[in-house]
Amino acid sequence: MSTAESTASLLDRKQVRAGLALALGILTGLLAYSLGLPLPWMLGPMIGNTIAAMLHAPTSGPAKLRPIVIPVIGVLLGSRISPDILSALGDWLVSFLVLPPFLMVAAGSSFLFYRKIGKYDPVTAYFSAMPGGLNEMLILGAEQGGNEKSIALAHASRILLVIGFVALYFGLALGVTSSGQGRAWTGIWDVGLADYLILAACAVAGAFLGRSLRMPAAPILGPMLLSGAAHFFHLVTVPPPTVLVVAAQIVMGTIIGCRFIGASAKEVGRDLFLGIFSTLGMLATGLGFASVVAWLTGTHVSQAFLAYSPGGLTEMSLLAFAMGGDIAYVSITHIVRIVLVIFTGPLVFRWLKR
Repeated sequence: MSTAESTASLLDRKQVRAGLALALGILTGLLAYSLGLPLPWMLGPMIGNTIAAMLHAPTSGPAKLRPIVIPVIGVLLGSRISPDILSALGDWLVSFLVLPPFLMVAAGSSFLFYRKIGKYDPVTAYFSAMPGGLNEMLILGAEQGGNEKSIALAHASRILLVIGFVALYFGLALGVTSSGQGRAWTGIWDVGLADYLILAACAVAGAFLGRSLRMPAAPILGPMLLSGAAHFFHLVTVPPPTVLVVAAQIVMGTIIGCRFIGASAKEVGRDLFLGIFSTLGMLATGLGFASVVAWLTGTHVSQAFLAYSPGGLTEMSLLAFAMGGDIAYVSITHIVRIVLVIFTGPLVFRWLKR
């Protein structure tokens, strides 16, 4: 067999594995929906594919869909931006000012936990504890000589657990158990051709603009800003089809679950065990600081909690969308958090190293 044939065969196998992972995601999403779980279309695929990964099932993350889904999610998030955002900017500033002390307490306690209880080396413990983006912390940690697999599993388990805990909090404490069912269902045919063209342009041009301007989280932030502008100025007045929201959650849940592929059940179990306590500490800290923000600004504590929950930007923004939260506030707060961690994390690490 030639090299070209071998490559084609390998690609075919990856596509089949990715298809199986998506099929499992759809089935477990339907199961979670039928059981009435909160955020079923993300939580179901996430749990199903995590279990499949630990059982060494022939699945693979649908990586090719991510560059497509992320800009679409950005457009979805931007659709919730309205002129009311102007009246809330003062409250946002207060929330941003409270972020640095929150990060110091949350990351500091998590670092001590991974160092003392998890027995991680200092570099691995530090970059496992930083609540920044998974890819960014993995790159920075690897450059400093940290254990890449442990850092990746720490962040993957944190995102997995944060989404699960936050969804349960909304479902059990606040009674929000549906992914958008509290709002009217928007069908595919309810959106006009002109609206589709504008939203598609926001996705494509926004992703290009974000990369050109080197924005943080460019593939989601660029489309979100353009879509937000389009909805702000009423160039588009209808929300995106609900089926896109569901599809985006299924894909993201599948991708999160597939991050555990290649890790043994023992490794995943250990990191999940450590991640549970680290994540609970971060969530408790986040809830405490969110209560302070809510007290200072009058923002509902549920919105501040979404903004301060240490999950991934894409996942938490999509969670806010599904739960009917304030998308702009939650998304921008997470962007500020990630920027702070990316820029200050290495500086603090070098200071500690000295």
